[in-house]
Amino acid sequence: MKKLLALILALCLATTLFANGGAETSTTAGKETIKAGFIFIGPAGDFGWTYAHDQGRLYAMEQLPWLETVVVESVPEGDAVRFIDRLVQEQKVDVVFTTSFGYMDDTINTAAKYPNVKFFHCSGFKRSTNVGTYMADMYQVYYLNGLMAGAKTQTNKIGYVAAFPIPELYRHMNAFARGVAEVNPEATINVKWIYAWYGPDMAREAAEALVAEGCDVLGFTEDTPTVIEVAQDYQDKGRDIWALSHYSPMQAYGKEAVFTGQLTDWGVLYVKMLQDYKAGKLDDMTNYDLLWLLEDDAVELGADWDNLISPDYVDDFKAITVDSEDFGTISIYDLVMKRREQMIQGREIFDPFMGPIYDQSGTMTVADGELASIGHLFAEMNYQLENFATPLPQ
Repeated sequence: MKKLLALILALCLATTLFANGGAETSTTAGKETIKAGFIFIGPAGDFGWTYAHDQGRLYAMEQLPWLETVVVESVPEGDAVRFIDRLVQEQKVDVVFTTSFGYMDDTINTAAKYPNVKFFHCSGFKRSTNVGTYMADMYQVYYLNGLMAGAKTQTNKIGYVAAFPIPELYRHMNAFARGVAEVNPEATINVKWIYAWYGPDMAREAAEALVAEGCDVLGFTEDTPTVIEVAQDYQDKGRDIWALSHYSPMQAYGKEAVFTGQLTDWGVLYVKMLQDYKAGKLDDMTNYDLLWLLEDDAVELGADWDNLISPDYVDDFKAITVDSEDFGTISIYDLVMKRREQMIQGREIFDPFMGPIYDQSGTMTVADGELASIGHLFAEMNYQLENFATPLPQ
């Protein structure tokens, strides 16, 4: 991905935590420094969501010599206002990035106090004249993960460790479920909600409970490699439990346990947004929404950046065949590659959320032949699909 030396250099140049202080540089037109503040939900070393965002920040600093950054880590959702205030009032930032869904309302409300500052909220759907939204969304990659999970399971029980019941997670979990159902209609998905983005102890407990229930493939949305470590522990004991890495390259935490996962390159989005700001393109951000999918090179399939599928498992997936309505008898490996290529060409070519789609109660949520709208996926998808064994949380 990014060169280690460049990342180290960028890190040395960055202004990081408030505790470290840093020069306050005013922003003007032309070649003056632009100062951007980043609010993170977890520690930058979580090796999941926040780690990926911080790598993107470092990449942006590498690419944009006029950029200075300030980082605030581990800010609870619902407590972002005071940190935004400090970024603007004390650190004198020109741009604020709030990087978790739960910061959405705080971002909108606080931005109204600072009309001369630009705000970018990650994964949300509310915008204003000085608040835009952005997301490198993984749902298409989750679907590809689901194809492999459905083919790999030996128990027909697949587990998922989930953070919060919000549209983002339902979107990813349901795309994963669509992939599972396409290759293995008999398989079901069990969910354990931990109500934390960064909760390694709770994630471990949830993963162990899923294995105890008979699940042998584990997906997750939690910002550490804990679930992978649990799966690898079982592999070390001679039991086949697999896990899918999440947001960052986690192969090192489960060499035998991980066959693929999802990867995000936030750097390309941060460069785009900051360049747009520097070029004076953000006078009215009401319609500024960067949603980047597989076709935009911001997300990718893989347990690391060098391999779409772990080399240790490529032959396994080439040996497993299914009957596909679109391609006839085909190996799982070829099906994954063909679907990936279709989605790279655009949602109109193929998308996992083409109807008909039914929720757990049997209600049709997307009509036959219709493609679920982005609005539906980001704001209205608060349900699970038919092949979930676990009921919705109350």
